[in-house]
Amino acid sequence: MNSDVEIAGDPLAVQHLMPSDPGHPATVSGYAGLLRGLAADRSAWAPLVRYDPEPRWYHRLRSGPGYEVWLLSWLPGQGSGRHDHGPSSGVFGLLQGELTEHGAGSRTLRPGALRVFGPGYVHEVVNDGLEPAVSAHVYAPGLTSMPMHCSAREGRPREALAR
Repeated sequence: MNSDVEIAGDPLAVQHLMPSDPGHPATVSGYAGLLRGLAADRSAWAPLVRYDPEPRWYHRLRSGPGYEVWLLSWLPGQGSGRHDHGPSSGVFGLLQGELTEHGAGSRTLRPGALRVFGPGYVHEVVNDGLEPAVSAHVYAPGLTSMPMHCSAREGRPREALAR
């Protein structure tokens, strides 16, 4: 053992040293699998969905060691504003409807589509369609901040919106 190495604090608090819990995902692939499983089980999320004409509706669906899963609904015209997710990485997927993601270019997301992002990734998600949409989002670690950025379309900071 190298005597120049000292461990400060609790080494089990360092995520990559902790044994993984078999009931919870711990990798991007695991989070993607969690979302695919959720999408396939409509009865697990559809009864929970609500639509709010003012702010987007959201509901924390699940949490585990180092992550949380959110369910969001989007009425036509609703959007997230241009934001990042602070120190969190994530995977999000569309369960119903269509959404447009504006980031490095624009792309239309349809059911089954999954997007993976790292900390500091700036984007805006908008329901440009005529039908409501539902998405699920996994954040690891759990979402603690959502810094807002200037919208490229408006040129001014947008109000911070939850999730």
